[in-house]
Amino acid sequence: MLPGACAAGPAMRVLVGGGTGFVGRALTQLLRSRGHEVTHVSRQGGKDRISWEELSHSGLPLCDAVVNLAGENVLNPFRRWDDAFCREVISSRVETTKTLAKAIADAEQPPHAWVLVTGVGYYRPSPTAEYTEDSPGGDFDFFSRLVSSWEAAALVPGSPARGVVVRSGVVLGRDGGAISQMLWPFRLGLGGPLGSGLQPFPWIHIRDLAGIVCHALESECLQGVLNGVSPSSATTSNSTFAQELAAALGRPALLPVPAWAVRAVFGAERAIMLLEGQKVVPKRTLESGYHFIFPELSGALKDIVA
Repeated sequence: MLPGACAAGPAMRVLVGGGTGFVGRALTQLLRSRGHEVTHVSRQGGKDRISWEELSHSGLPLCDAVVNLAGENVLNPFRRWDDAFCREVISSRVETTKTLAKAIADAEQPPHAWVLVTGVGYYRPSPTAEYTEDSPGGDFDFFSRLVSSWEAAALVPGSPARGVVVRSGVVLGRDGGAISQMLWPFRLGLGGPLGSGLQPFPWIHIRDLAGIVCHALESECLQGVLNGVSPSSATTSNSTFAQELAAALGRPALLPVPAWAVRAVFGAERAIMLLEGQKVVPKRTLESGYHFIFPELSGALKDIVA
């Protein structure tokens, strides 16, 4: 079997919240290539799309599976970290998830699978602790509590739909995500590690994140939490990432970005996401039979910057 693939079952009708975003585009392409029919939930309706408002009023269209990827970009450097942006970050995740969960609960013919993508911010940052899907977390800062609320919003008591939560690391890919903001400084030879550079850097290639979601949809017995990080991400530091990205671009990575500068741009609360990190292991993801396309960072980055 090809890496990143699972045996394709019967064609499914999949409803994807946030399907037009960075991860949503990759997932849509993969699902359609495997014969599945995809409908997006977005701000406005259209071809192969329904609006969030339509979903709230008319309920769930007939479908076999539902995925939610919706969420305002937390690390948008053009947005100040104030109460208004905080509320947007929360509602774009928790409220969209509640809307989909309610539609699933109310559906006369509920879907078979319900997949939510959240984040490894659930686990407490630590330079040493290693986290599997069974590790505790979710109650120590804004982001961990956000993930807890987000995952709680997805619960549909008594529903026949299989529930899967994928806790994603930093998503690496072309045309969006973390790399798009870093590429120009690194191309100009001005890139480097953030802060000390020693903090863990939990990452995943976008094709693997889409692959894990597809695997979760197509594996009829799979439910519960899956860590969406690469198998080697537990041994990747921010400094290693900076060196590997520079090497893939054929540039040096000599200029560390001091912690104070990161805090100045993003605010103290968001800066924690960049200056601290978690060693996360995809234990259940691997045990479930998912084969990573990009298990190693150098291969992932070469693919992205090629």
